[in-house]
Amino acid sequence: MSHNLALAQKAAWHLARTLMTPVVLFQVDDEFGVIPADELDGADVEVLFEYDPYSGGRSVH
Repeated sequence: MSHNLALAQKAAWHLARTLMTPVVLFQVDDEFGVIPADELDGADVEVLFEYDPYSGGRSVH
């Protein structure tokens, strides 16, 4: 988890490219985290961005 959005975005893109799978950048309280999209399973988090290694990143909002 990170308090820095720019750092979390870079980590998300790197993880998506490394795993070659979509990942999501989410926020819980005042912290940001990254998880593979298929592992989210309806958790109570606010998803901010999706990063797909094939088509890039996009804002969910």
